[in-house]
Amino acid sequence: MAPRANWKGYLNVGELSCQVALYTAASTSDRVSFHIINRDTGHRVHRQMVDADTGREVEKDDIVKGYEVASGEYVILEPDEVKAAVPQSDKTLEMETFIPCSDVDTIFLDRPYYLAPADKAAADVYNLIRKGLEQKNVAALARTVLFRRLRTLLIRPNEEGLIASTLNYDYEVRPAQEIFSDIPDFKIEGEMLDLAEHIIDTKRGEFDPTKFDDRYEAALTELIRAKIEGRKLPQRPKPEPKKVSNLLDALRQSAGANGGKSGKASASKKPARKPKTAAPQRKAG
Repeated sequence: MAPRANWKGYLNVGELSCQVALYTAASTSDRVSFHIINRDTGHRVHRQMVDADTGREVEKDDIVKGYEVASGEYVILEPDEVKAAVPQSDKTLEMETFIPCSDVDTIFLDRPYYLAPADKAAADVYNLIRKGLEQKNVAALARTVLFRRLRTLLIRPNEEGLIASTLNYDYEVRPAQEIFSDIPDFKIEGEMLDLAEHIIDTKRGEFDPTKFDDRYEAALTELIRAKIEGRKLPQRPKPEPKKVSNLLDALRQSAGANGGKSGKASASKKPARKPKTAAPQRKAG
């Protein structure tokens, strides 16, 4: 079955224009999903909208949106009022600004989509735009109404086409200082830094998503199979506690500097940026 487009419109840059379509790039539909079941009867349970004070079920036509202005006081918004507030879509993605790909702060990336030509007639202009972005190593910022909201999208070249990611608004991203401001300063230098860099060097690899293990999904699948087949439920082994007296000892053990299994050379002497005994390379994941 051919994938279904989430949105169709026109991609514009200057006087160039081509018809394009957005397709979901990441989906959770293949994850294990559950139904809510009544343990006593084995029947599915359905959710109902219930009045918080009376406890009575509320009919669908009587449900409206409300904004709380004070405790228990709401401004009621009728469906027609909400619909009228949604900006009208002109079905265009206007490439307004071009920025270096290295300037993209990934914390603002929301959801990725494949941006493809809607038909063969649009392929020439589409490929020209993609090639131009690729040659200049830039991404484009564009805006359109998507899912009833005006969204800013970051459009990047890919080996096969274009990737369009919706962006979080600035007010949606929490300032990093809120989280990191209380981290105490700790001076790290000498052997500690040498060992840390040595460990990183020995574990260098490449970004390969095929190596990522979704252990939670795998464990759920095995649990379900065991229940269906009447087998004994799988037991998760308990992790062995690690005894480390301080940070430096932990680094030495990680680097194999205390005669561990890895057998790497001690990094206690300076300079230790490039240990003589090269550690076997491991791939990420």
